[in-house]
Amino acid sequence: MPDLAVEPRAALQVRWPRAATVAVFFIHGLLFASWTAHIPQVKEHAGLTVGALGLALLGAPAGSVSAMLVSAKLLPGLGSRRMVRGCLVGYCAAGPLVGLAGSLPTLFAALFAWGAFQGSLDVSMNTQAVAVERARGRPLMSGFHACWSIGTFAGAAAGVAGVAIGMSLSVQLLLLGVPALVIGQALSARMLPDSGHPAETTDGTTAGQPRPARRFSRAVLILGAIAFASMLCEGASADWASVYLRGPVHAGAAVAGLGYTAYSLTMVIARLSGNRLLGRFTVPSVLPVLAAVACAGFTAGLAVGTGAAAIAGFACLGIGLALVVPTVNSAAGRLPGLSPGAAIVAVSTCGWLGFVCGPPLIGALASATSLPLALGVVPVLVAFIALATALTPQLRTGR
Repeated sequence: MPDLAVEPRAALQVRWPRAATVAVFFIHGLLFASWTAHIPQVKEHAGLTVGALGLALLGAPAGSVSAMLVSAKLLPGLGSRRMVRGCLVGYCAAGPLVGLAGSLPTLFAALFAWGAFQGSLDVSMNTQAVAVERARGRPLMSGFHACWSIGTFAGAAAGVAGVAIGMSLSVQLLLLGVPALVIGQALSARMLPDSGHPAETTDGTTAGQPRPARRFSRAVLILGAIAFASMLCEGASADWASVYLRGPVHAGAAVAGLGYTAYSLTMVIARLSGNRLLGRFTVPSVLPVLAAVACAGFTAGLAVGTGAAAIAGFACLGIGLALVVPTVNSAAGRLPGLSPGAAIVAVSTCGWLGFVCGPPLIGALASATSLPLALGVVPVLVAFIALATALTPQLRTGR
């Protein structure tokens, strides 16, 4: 018979580390999403054209990807707890600089710095999430990512409110960042040390000091490909949902914004349910089914071509993609012979590259054909996700 005291004891041991990880995921989404409503004001303050703004906006993803690669070397030595605490300071401090930028070079530099801390915080908080999940002994990653999604909702609402009352981006990020930093630092002091991987590999090297070659093993590449496909679809949805509804579907301005809203809402709901789902069923029995729903629903939405069908299609896509990134991050953190941080960095970098590549890829295909045909790439990639999550050995975990 199982020891009934084990479950409550495990829950008590990770109560504060879990609360700290929830808080950091929420803060990460809150601060970055809060700036999106201010983009037109930032553009005007810097005196940029639309093309120059597009170039400046590349600073954030470029900084994130660059920092993730550096984090691969720092995480095994520093540990996720120190990385989270340090990156949280930089993330909260660099944000207000974006609102002060008065030219293309300064805006690109400010976004690059902010994006660098954002990317480093992303991989370190996911590494800590793996440690908490292991200590708790049950799936938790989906819930952490749900908190990030809730943070983005709160941040977007704060940004809209700030613009409505005439508050500048720098002031808003200071008002949000100072309490976030105080709370985040207080809670993150209770985070767990990274653990759960073998102390020594077969060649005598420690698991906390992986060889570079193993960082790009077949398992990492497969998980990275799944993350790439998922984040490419997410980036395409974020940038093209309203354009598709407003253009080819001929929806009104108010309705056009509902596509990505429906996607985000169903993603939050699915992630909030994800811990329970993955606690009862195995990954290959959950993710392929959700991906199949997304593939069928999004394809039907494109085929029907009405506003309601398109919104329903994006809602199905949110359901299908919600658990993909949390699950592959959790699986990466369990790979033998690699520290969780190094594996998560590699997989997260692939995901970010997909997010960056998605919008321009859809745009190029739309220019060559049409936007509905270009968006046909999305269900193809979702079908790949369904197949890959069903067959990848690293995802065949127990309940």
